[in-house]
Parts: sequence; C-alpha cells; structure tokens
Amino acid sequence: MIGRIFAAIALLFAAPVAAQQAVRVPVVEAGRTVELSAQLYRPATQGAPTPAVAVFHGCGGPGMNTARMAQLLAGWGYAALVVDSFGARGIRDACGRNWPSQAQAEARAHDIDASLAWLARQPGFDPQRLAYMGYSYGGGVAMLRAFASSDDREPAQAQASVLVYPDCALADALGAKLRLRLPTFAAMAELDDWTPVARCEAVFARLGAGRDGLQTAIYRGAHHSFDALGLPVRYLEGAGNRSKPGGCCGAHYGAHEPSWRQFVEDVRGFLADQLARKIR
Repeated sequence: MIGRIFAAIALLFAAPVAAQQAVRVPVVEAGRTVELSAQLYRPATQGAPTPAVAVFHGCGGPGMNTARMAQLLAGWGYAALVVDSFGARGIRDACGRNWPSQAQAEARAHDIDASLAWLARQPGFDPQRLAYMGYSYGGGVAMLRAFASSDDREPAQAQASVLVYPDCALADALGAKLRLRLPTFAAMAELDDWTPVARCEAVFARLGAGRDGLQTAIYRGAHHSFDALGLPVRYLEGAGNRSKPGGCCGAHYGAHEPSWRQFVEDVRGFLADQLARKIR
C-alpha cells in the first residue's frame, strides 16, 4: 500500500514543476481591508490567456491536499490560487469545538468573490475561464456561492465550481428552493460521517433551476479527507460536526487512494468540459 502511495506521488510530480509565487488577495470586511495570503501556481508552459482556479481550504487551513491539487492543476495547464482564509484573521485551526459558525462561513464567501476578482485582474489570465473549488468547510462556503435561493438572480463570477466533501449543512440557510448558479461538481465519500452524503443529497433535492448543471460522485469505501495520502483512517474525537446534534463532536477522516485517483480524473474531466478551449 505504501509503495503504491509513493508511486502515485511520483507520478503527480513527474510533470514540469510549476512556478510558485506568494501573493496577497485583498478582501474588504467591516469597513477595513484584510490582506489574505495566497500561493499562486503557474503552469510551466503558459498559454495566453490562461484559465485559472481558486482553491479554498477546509477547517485545518491550507495543507498538503490543497498544495497537491494546485500542482495537479498547474500540470494540466491551469493557474491555481491557493487562498489562506485563516492566517490574516489569526485563526490557526477551526476543526475542533470552535467549528466555524454559519455567519463566519457566509462572511468567508466574500473570499471567493475577492479571489476571483483578483484573478480576473491579473495579466495573462482569462477572466472568462475561471473556476473555484473548496474542501470540507471550504466546500460548504463554496456551495454558498454555487447555490442560491430561487429568487436570487445574481450572476456567477466563474464558469465552474468543485465541492470536495463539502459541509452541505451550510446551505440550509439558503432556503427551501434553490437554483444552481454555475456548473458544479460535488465529490463525496460514501462513509463520510463529518459531512455526510445524505445531508448533501437533501440539499440537491431542493434544486430547481440549473439542476442539470450539477454533477456528483460518491466514492465507495472512502471517508472524509480521502485525498490525505498516507494518512490512515482515524477518529477525531473533538471534531466539530455540524451533522450531529448541537454541532458536536467527532468524525472519521483519512486517505483512500483508489478514491483519490478517481477523484483526480473526475476533476480533470469536469474542468476540461466546463472551461472554454478545453485542456487535456
């Protein structure tokens, strides 16, 4: 098993190494500007203009999974912006009993708006070929931008979104009837007891307009964080868990390599299908 994981990682980095740059993304909140740290990965061979994807982390902050995905995206020909929503706000880890509130999630959704606007302003990037993806808590935040109440006609700023084992409970505040604002791929784990499939399916059932733009995948035998290569499945007793009464506590998480491999192919295909001038 360990050998297969190392082989997968070797294949991942076999492509030319992407250029990586530390940048700042300004977000206006409560009358002041917060400068979010971010890492920008550029493809080794950059066309003009280049499509770009903004990546948003889960409750533990940016990690190996977001960096790994950024490397993959760059290898496929996309620019990737990995945004740190926590550092500038003094948050180190929100996975425990300080699980982010609904209000904090809605405020963080502005990070997506600001990041897409930042990408659209950068020379060499195509503002008509932008996407965003979020993981876990960040996936729930991304859902707040991908889904909308049925009477909300605000246009989307991007052409596609990817929700990775998203905290679908955050969408409860959007209302009983929803519409999909842009083509979206939702990747879920069959055995996830942190952000359960059933909770997401209940949200999807509320979709009316745009429902055909939603693609889903449920990875069999996988738990939350199935892409955390090398991490055996374990139980985090103190994990904040919105799917449990009172939002507390406990959940399983850990790697499932077959699901990760399929997920990589699914994301690559989805983005290529949704962004103009397909990249293969």
